[in-house]
Amino acid sequence: MTEERVAESATGSPKDLVPGPAPKLAPFRFNGAVAVVTGAAGGMGEQLAYGLALRGSHLVLVDRDPDRLAAVAGTVARRRPETRVRTFVADLADAGAVTRLAADVLAAEPVLNLLINNAGVALAGTFEETSAEEFDWVLAVNFAAPVALTRALLPRLRESAGSHIVNTSSLFGLIAPPGQTAYSASKFALRGFTEALRHELAGEVGVTSVHPGGIKTRIALDARVAARADQAQTAKAMRAFNKVLTYPADRAAGRIIEGVRHRRGRVLIGMSARIPDGLARLFPATYWEQFVRLNTRAGRRR
Repeated sequence: MTEERVAESATGSPKDLVPGPAPKLAPFRFNGAVAVVTGAAGGMGEQLAYGLALRGSHLVLVDRDPDRLAAVAGTVARRRPETRVRTFVADLADAGAVTRLAADVLAAEPVLNLLINNAGVALAGTFEETSAEEFDWVLAVNFAAPVALTRALLPRLRESAGSHIVNTSSLFGLIAPPGQTAYSASKFALRGFTEALRHELAGEVGVTSVHPGGIKTRIALDARVAARADQAQTAKAMRAFNKVLTYPADRAAGRIIEGVRHRRGRVLIGMSARIPDGLARLFPATYWEQFVRLNTRAGRRR
């Protein structure tokens, strides 16, 4: 018998070493589930809280703004008095605060079924205009915090069959425009983390990567401007950008919730996400040129 045949008889055929498809998870059941939502004081996070409560889920809401967070919790309590709502105020840019938040959530909730890492921050400015501290702040909130919360809460999530994780990336986790080096870096990183995690947890825990397009939230108005950027010009550009954010946040939240229910691996929200995604697939090295050309033509037709 040859060495190859001996090795094959000892370990099985090469085909035997390739794992089969993971078992398909049943649709997510919201009624009675416990959902953690970060960035819950406004925008999509607020609407996710309302949508999940409407479907019978209990809520653990997280944000850095205590007043607006309390207002969201109060609205949920009025609309759905049977819903249990816990709120935690935390600045996700602070790694120590994220660690304490995770410990507090685990102490308060013996069962967790859904984690939605929705919180995010934006920063306007080119790479040369952005300081190392500003760059790291964006990465801390948009990438490091979701990773840390997932690491801390995943064991509790795995204790409940059919649990699910959602990470909100961005349109700028699909394409990377100029002036968004820090933001795109954070959102591409979150996308990569989420996709790898989905493959690792296949058949056990559902994982969804969300890529919203022009959602009507305050992210552009609340964005920081890099200290070395032209403050007036950049602020003007962000106000103009805010005007094209027209997709309703409640509809976006509904799309995310449906994505969870159907265990979708990726949710693209709005044509403003779908069209650029298509361009990036067709023209991976030159999509931005194509995108600018399309926008220029559209502007001329107006």
